[in-house]
Amino acid sequence: MKETKKIRAIVTGATGMVGEGVLHECLQSPEIEEVLIINRKPSGFTHPKLKEIIHQDFFDVSPIQAQLKGYDACFFCLGISSVGMKEEEYTKMTHTLTMHVAETLSKLNPDMTFCYVSGSGTDSTEKGRSMWARVKGKTENDLMKLPFKAVYNFRPGYMHATPGLKNTLPAYKYVSWMYPFARKVFPNFVSTLAELGQAMVYVATKGHEKHVLEIKDFVPLTKKG
Repeated sequence: MKETKKIRAIVTGATGMVGEGVLHECLQSPEIEEVLIINRKPSGFTHPKLKEIIHQDFFDVSPIQAQLKGYDACFFCLGISSVGMKEEEYTKMTHTLTMHVAETLSKLNPDMTFCYVSGSGTDSTEKGRSMWARVKGKTENDLMKLPFKAVYNFRPGYMHATPGLKNTLPAYKYVSWMYPFARKVFPNFVSTLAELGQAMVYVATKGHEKHVLEIKDFVPLTKKG
């Protein structure tokens, strides 16, 4: 069996629940030799594979771009809830911010695989009634136009938190007991955070024929190894 080349990956959003979960899987994976995290504040994480850049303004990453060269993958987990937000502000924090970082990385690392955490129900037509789904759909579509080696848009729904991680949202302790039931009854809407992270590593190292991955698409990848 051909040995997979080890890769260097960038993870954004590591001080949030999703980003920390993906980072955890990257640090556990033998296929990833180095992980760079970019945060607005120190994460407190330490690991032999890990490097960290503290940078406040994700709308302008030019001051740190020299440190972003030479990476094979980006797992973009930086995101914000649309609850209580106007479309203009949500678009700025979701589409504008993501595209700035992605455009910079595509110029620095044209052989990079870019993985974006979108969401179940995202609207690829950009014309539906749901504001957040339209904005996420536009973000997915515009990322696909960038000159990366590949772009994969992941659409998770409910993600069961990885035990022991420190950035799990407080509300999860009230609903996590429902996970085994929900997994059986709604398998296309429920996954674990570990499965998301493992699937991202899979597509970054081995590729995939689909570039928009719903839960039913990415969960089986974790069983392939």
